[in-house]
Amino acid sequence: MPRKINVQDAHISAQLRALHGALLTVVSVMNRPQRDEAMVREAGISLDRALFPLLVGIERVGPIGVVELADRAGRDHTTVSRQVAKLESLGLVERQGGAHDRRVREAVVTPKGKAMTDAVDAARERLARGIFDKWEPQDFEDLVRLLQKFAADIEGAPAGGK
Repeated sequence: MPRKINVQDAHISAQLRALHGALLTVVSVMNRPQRDEAMVREAGISLDRALFPLLVGIERVGPIGVVELADRAGRDHTTVSRQVAKLESLGLVERQGGAHDRRVREAVVTPKGKAMTDAVDAARERLARGIFDKWEPQDFEDLVRLLQKFAADIEGAPAGGK
């Protein structure tokens, strides 16, 4: 017997579609090479645009293996491995044996790399203030709270969605 669709279901479906559209816009804007270039310029650092998000990712979630880093970045692990090697040659990260499996080499940010990500964080805050200074403080607090809740729930959800 077909399920009866009520007004609430239609409203939720419309809201989910709107949420998906907003998330696509955010991801699209965040993935634009020009954004990374602007962030690097604003931070006053010299770093290849392709390496920038990997350095930040390693600093945020490291120590991290190349396969997991590649998965998080949506890139091929062989490419990410070469890029991590480049970050290592620049003295921004170092690789060490994994905490749980010594065969896995995990990347961790060095003090030089941390100084660079600190400069990026300061630049990100300066750029974001241009957007959020127009918001009501409660709206900004709600966005942060709800986005953190959503991020935790979606990260913990199985890939199949159930």
